[in-house]
Amino acid sequence: MSSPRSFPRDFVFGAATAAYQIEGAAFEDGRTASIWDEFARVPGAVINADNGDVACDHYHRYREDVALMKGLGLESYRFSTSWSRVRPDAGAVNPAGIDFYSRLVDELLEAGIMPWLTLYHWDMPQALQERGGWTVRESADLFTEYALSVHDALGDRVTNWATLNEPWCSSFLSHIAGAHAPGHQDAGEGLLAAHHLLLGHGQVVRELRARDASLNLGITLNLTVADPVDPHAEGDRNAARKLDGQFNRWFLDPVFRGVYPADILADIRTEEPLALKRLEAAVHEGDLDVISTPIDTLGVNYYQGEFVSGTAPAVPPIELEAPTDRAIRAPWPAPADIHPHERGLARTGQGWEVQPEGLTRVLTRVWEEYARPTDTVLFVTENGAAYDDEVVIEDGQERVHDVERTAFLRSHLGAVLDAAEAGVDVRGYFYWSLVDNYEWAWGYRKRFGIVRVDYDTQQRTLKDSAMEYHRIIRNRTLSVPTYTGVPLYLHTH
Repeated sequence: MSSPRSFPRDFVFGAATAAYQIEGAAFEDGRTASIWDEFARVPGAVINADNGDVACDHYHRYREDVALMKGLGLESYRFSTSWSRVRPDAGAVNPAGIDFYSRLVDELLEAGIMPWLTLYHWDMPQALQERGGWTVRESADLFTEYALSVHDALGDRVTNWATLNEPWCSSFLSHIAGAHAPGHQDAGEGLLAAHHLLLGHGQVVRELRARDASLNLGITLNLTVADPVDPHAEGDRNAARKLDGQFNRWFLDPVFRGVYPADILADIRTEEPLALKRLEAAVHEGDLDVISTPIDTLGVNYYQGEFVSGTAPAVPPIELEAPTDRAIRAPWPAPADIHPHERGLARTGQGWEVQPEGLTRVLTRVWEEYARPTDTVLFVTENGAAYDDEVVIEDGQERVHDVERTAFLRSHLGAVLDAAEAGVDVRGYFYWSLVDNYEWAWGYRKRFGIVRVDYDTQQRTLKDSAMEYHRIIRNRTLSVPTYTGVPLYLHTH
């Protein structure tokens, strides 16, 4: 039996969600359509044509959900505000919409839970998309106005602010691959969207810093490790370089160094020259200075690593279930000669590889190359797994014995401790997700939560993973699991 491993006294344990994925109340109290309300209604875009109209009904049940968080011992809750609820159609501030978040923040603080606010988690107002969305420069300015409106209402109580969640998804995955809203497939659009997202990030950091120098300001990026199948083969090394450059460095380099990676610019110039010309025309003098405005915290989202080669495998990788029948492009502006390969790792119910040591490597690499030189601290702001949970009735109560998710949680917390013990300044961990929710193009098919949601009754049931997380938080150690001291489920009315 291994000895317990302790977490630092100031290490923050939390869980994360996003507005569109849990709130519901899609068209109540002045909220108007977002790009995801529109995209979810495109035939074939989302499994079962699922949408976020009701989701987890968090808008009406937030008090019960905060009570659940308190019972689990969560120290922080990472949530996003909905642009379409706060400033519908990118217009004037909606008092009813911002009041919801004010009440949520008050409830969290009353429960002793630190709010961690994300300003953009992919739900741009549809009216703004119809004016060009993130492909036009105006959106960065309108995003800044929206952010300041949120700060006007919540800045007296919220100290932790993230501008964007995973801009790779809201640019490349959304505008090149076509897998997320608005569902376009154009390399030039993806590059423009990424630039304007990052410009909006930099502008908001500058404005909030000028308002209150004590705020903890940052951005959340999804990051990976890209391993070549054969590290001695030039083509495989090149594939890993290109994937790393278009997933990690395309966002890390401008935020921390004020440049786009030169090698990827060269790749795009070769493969998509017209797309690069559109980007070059859109980058104004001083933009990268704004984008590289110093931040306090980098949020790291990590789910899996990548194993790639410059040549296609003789035997195709395991065929994964696709969320829809729509044709999806590779999510890269320069996709040539990047081929995923199988390596025999365990996979989640969504088909993602389970690679906890990759999280240690991501944290170590980002700390050494980007964060430490700029006095930026790290938090793991998302990490989790979807599995096909089964509900069983024991002693008249619903239970979910999610052994695989519990092991995933423990192994990745261990990976965080490995990084911390190697000298990385990583100060917290947010599990994704607190509750099962609307999983974008997967609809309600995939469940990431440590709390099960019955979408028909809205009953919440704590899974074994939730009880294990509760034990870890309570003892501040990673050791042999014991499930005690927390109710098995809560029912909201």
